[in-house]
Order: sequence, then C-alpha cells, then structure tokens
Amino acid sequence: VQLQASGGGLVQAGGSLRLSCVASGSIFRLNAMGWYRQAPGKQREVVAVNTSGSSTNYADSVKGRFTISRDNAKNTVYLQMDTLKPEDTAVYYCYVRIALRPYWGQGTQVTVSS
Repeated sequence: VQLQASGGGLVQAGGSLRLSCVASGSIFRLNAMGWYRQAPGKQREVVAVNTSGSSTNYADSVKGRFTISRDNAKNTVYLQMDTLKPEDTAVYYCYVRIALRPYWGQGTQVTVSS
C-alpha cells in the first residue's frame, strides 16, 4: 500500500490549505480514509476519518473548520482546512485502513504562523 500526500505548507493564521492523499497498491479492502497529525513533542492524534459507507469523525479541535472528503474513483482523500490556527501546526499523515490494518503516509508539514 502506498500513500502519497501533498498540499502542506506555510500559511498565516486564518488562512486555508487543502491536503490530498492518493492511495495505491493492494487497497481492494480499503474501508476507511482520513488524516492524523503530530505536533512537536506531542503524540499523533486523529484529525478526521471517514469510514466507507458510514460516518465521519472529527477531532473536537477542528470541527467546523476542517472538512474531509473522498473521491472513491480516484482512491483519494482530501482535507480542506479553513480558519487555520497556530496550534494546527503539525506534520499531517494520511491514513487508510485495509481490512483491520492501518497504514500511514510519509507526512506533510503544515505550519501556521501567528
């Protein structure tokens, strides 16, 4: 399974970024796609995860500001991040679940300046 993420960068507080992640390889049992993040000195945490044919869960800290979406035909998951805050600064990791096994991409840096 390969996950290729893009879209990170540097943005001022209040700005927006859109992350994308394309999944490829043995993904025929893919049943969830989403995003995690890890800030310096902190544990990796879930940002948003969409479970196929079911629900989407967001971290409380991003509700109302971030939106996850999927293009199943392209095996792609997106994260639209609006009204970014300095505390959103982190490495963002694309996540998929194949059957019951989780996979993470290489990470993309998001830096929000105040």
